[in-house]
Amino acid sequence: MSNIVAKLATTGAALAASFIAKKATDGTWSFVTGKEVPDNPDDPDIDIKEAILFAILSGALIALARMLANRQTTKVLGAAQGKSSAQIADES
Repeated sequence: MSNIVAKLATTGAALAASFIAKKATDGTWSFVTGKEVPDNPDDPDIDIKEAILFAILSGALIALARMLANRQTTKVLGAAQGKSSAQIADES
């Protein structure tokens, strides 16, 4: 049962982190470039440099947020269950 709870908590944290990172990406993009976020970077009308930079920025921020959320969730679950973070990570 605790394995299911750990997976649900980790998944929920990763989804929340992705949502927050997406908002941060959009805000950062608008602040740095002064432009709106590309609706669809795959659109051929979007400049290729702009599409690449947006993909790099969004990918990096989302991956970082998800990794941090997973680490923190594992740490909290481990403390709550009296296990080390490594034991919780191995169960997931």
